[in-house]
Amino acid sequence: MIPPKPTPRPNKVSLWQYLRLFRKDLLSAQPHRLYRAWMAEFRTPFFRSYMINQPELVDLVLKKRSDDFPKSNRISEGLRPLLGESVFLTNGEAWKRQRRIIDPAFAGGRLKDTFPAMRDASQACAGRLHSCAGAEIEVEEITSHVAADVIFRTLFSVPIEHETAAKVFQKFRAYQRQQPLLNLAAFVPLPRWVPRLHSRDTRRNAHDIRKLIQKLTADRAAAIADGTAPNDLATKIMTTPDPATGKCFETDEMIDQVAIFFLAGHETSASALAWALYLLALYPDWQEKVAEEAQAFQNPSFTAMSRLNVTRDVFREALRLYPPVPMMVRQSQCPERFRDRDVPKGSPIVVSLWHLHRQERLWDNPDEFDPSRWKTENGKTCQRNAYIPFSAGPRVCTGAGFAMVEGPLILSMLLRQFKFETIPGKTPVPVAHLTVRSKDGIWLRLVER
Repeated sequence: MIPPKPTPRPNKVSLWQYLRLFRKDLLSAQPHRLYRAWMAEFRTPFFRSYMINQPELVDLVLKKRSDDFPKSNRISEGLRPLLGESVFLTNGEAWKRQRRIIDPAFAGGRLKDTFPAMRDASQACAGRLHSCAGAEIEVEEITSHVAADVIFRTLFSVPIEHETAAKVFQKFRAYQRQQPLLNLAAFVPLPRWVPRLHSRDTRRNAHDIRKLIQKLTADRAAAIADGTAPNDLATKIMTTPDPATGKCFETDEMIDQVAIFFLAGHETSASALAWALYLLALYPDWQEKVAEEAQAFQNPSFTAMSRLNVTRDVFREALRLYPPVPMMVRQSQCPERFRDRDVPKGSPIVVSLWHLHRQERLWDNPDEFDPSRWKTENGKTCQRNAYIPFSAGPRVCTGAGFAMVEGPLILSMLLRQFKFETIPGKTPVPVAHLTVRSKDGIWLRLVER
């Protein structure tokens, strides 16, 4: 049994056919040959871009010479309305300054501090699901809700039921469905005066989300000033000075950073969790292994997380098959030579996690769901060389450790109390919105254990 993946397009289509497919779904717009290619060149009348799918090239671009391949400015065209000048979009000294301030908040010791908030959000989610036992549920809605709850509890010490938090969540759900991962301008170099193809609803929702975040950050700045702020991630980030300049984030700067924390910490986790639950429903033997492991996890604690080995491997496998961010775009700062091909200065370099994680020349049975692969020599080798769900190098996601605690914890808490079953005729079709989601949602039947 092979988990669902998009049907690739024919190898040869016209530019306009490709652009229509791209706007419909980024993943199915790509040809099947990319699952075996080490590198591919895309030519249009306007530009050329290069997809790299070879570990050595990925390592060069993301790790060894990352400064020579900054994040493409084109990627910001689609996300700027929401993320502004956040750490996800900036480059150079601005990005380095932001990381110097943000990284300490996610250092090892802070994970232990945030664990109780993660646990409370997980327990609250399980409590809400009891009323749905026996029913068909849309899983992405459930995982989006719990992941948002985790972010609000760890970042601002408020549950999702908090009035402002609830409004942000509702607006963000609408935003992610409207906005593709990559705006067309990421691939077509449009002049500045050409509209960026954002719908009116997308612009309005982004504006509304930022206004709500502004209220949260302004309130927190006031609490910090009068000494009443809780010791959570927002306080830590807002009070950490840049060691190079001694300056902290201004409130306006913090709005951009909170926006990306919500995108990276909520949207990506929700995607990974939803696919993990679907995979467990599709493979009931693995679901029972996770449930059995969860029964021994009666009093969840940070130190006990190390015992969730099966659950962690399941979550890791879900991230491999359905990486929340399926593609990243870098830009060459100077002329390059990749695999005997000239790569001109300024060319977009696409690192496709979707294809790298399913590279037929690297992975054993790449399209199969097999959490046991991480114990094999092939799995261990590929984990080192061809597995980058959180990116790699200096720009690796600062919340990677956070996500690898949150995901297995939530899965364990849910599988301890519930069983998830597939529904005939409702096979999810993965598409790329802000993250890899299902075209019509992921529907499962919820059964109480």
